[in-house]
Amino acid sequence: MKLVLVADTFPPMRTSGAVQLRDLVREFTRQGHEVTVLLPEPALQTRFQLEQFDGAQVLRLKAPKTKDVGYVRRTLAEFAMPFAMLRNLKRSPLANCRWEGVVWYAPSIFHGPLVSTLKKSSRCKCYLIIRDIFPEWAVDMGLMGRGLPYLFFKLIANYQYSVANIIGVQTPGNRTYFDRWQQQRGRQLQVLQNWLDKPTQTKCTIRVNETQLAGRKVFVYAGNMGVAQGMDILLNLAERLLTRTDMGFVFVGRGSEATKLKLAVQTKQLHNVVFFDEIHPDEIPDLYTQCSAGIVALDPRHKSHNIPGKFLTYMQSGLPVLANINSRNDLAELIRTEMVGQVCESNSIEELLQLCSILLDSIQTDSGLPSRCKQLFEREFSVQKTVQQITAALV
Repeated sequence: MKLVLVADTFPPMRTSGAVQLRDLVREFTRQGHEVTVLLPEPALQTRFQLEQFDGAQVLRLKAPKTKDVGYVRRTLAEFAMPFAMLRNLKRSPLANCRWEGVVWYAPSIFHGPLVSTLKKSSRCKCYLIIRDIFPEWAVDMGLMGRGLPYLFFKLIANYQYSVANIIGVQTPGNRTYFDRWQQQRGRQLQVLQNWLDKPTQTKCTIRVNETQLAGRKVFVYAGNMGVAQGMDILLNLAERLLTRTDMGFVFVGRGSEATKLKLAVQTKQLHNVVFFDEIHPDEIPDLYTQCSAGIVALDPRHKSHNIPGKFLTYMQSGLPVLANINSRNDLAELIRTEMVGQVCESNSIEELLQLCSILLDSIQTDSGLPSRCKQLFEREFSVQKTVQQITAALV
């Protein structure tokens, strides 16, 4: 198929979304599809820039800056983004291209006008990959009330849903958000699991055996450190385990809470915790070969279901997980059913401490634990399966 993929993140960015979309594009081309990626790029000096990327083409379009700016400015910039992209697309060599399918990735929730135009001009179906049910999660977290800002964002989100022919949600539990949407004829709702390509063989710049954690069993957290992750309890866990000289914690990444967390480690003198800045995604698999377990953290105030990308990377590398997540999240049942780690839904430090000890014992005694993790990944989260599911729906 001749497909266009619309997103606001892609390499050289290092976000989990950028990695996912990189892997998706590579697999589309491997399966014989012709793919063009449309991206906003505020740093461009020209209206557009056309590049080649692993058999696909990437068209970067001049648009307002939406990253690392204040909330009000970001909202205005995201609202203007699809119109700026559309205006500059019309001035590009791809202005008259027609597609057999449109795929787009949310977040952001603001791509609706651009996707609608592409869909109408090409007379094709479009598939929305939704990883983030906004603004609902922001309300759950207490970051937003149900006043005018919420109503504005809800209106934008509902518009993008109205454009989609197919919506792919992360887990079965997220289906309920779209009960009314799928009642209209011609609409299809699917569970589209997160995905990941095969790991690279890039050596990681982080060498755990060169830190104070050398010789210990290491629990690793690699990814965003923001409000949505609720990571304070992880430092409380590390503090309670200070006397154990056989284990430690490695945190790798960036985010709005990273500086606060690093300062807390220094203040509490947590010599069993080591922080590292964000590394290239291709280095992650080698980092995990140096570790014994992965950590998943989600703020307990969440009400939606989420299977973070880092969970996939742990499974792919054969790392069992210690998870502290919101109650009744589909991920909890998955971890328990597949026996790939321990999960806490109470946000209780006492329970998390107990589960951590159980997981440490399992790592020592359960020789089948790594293989169960890898088998789960291959069965549920391979990028080959994802591409086949998306293209089948568009056909």
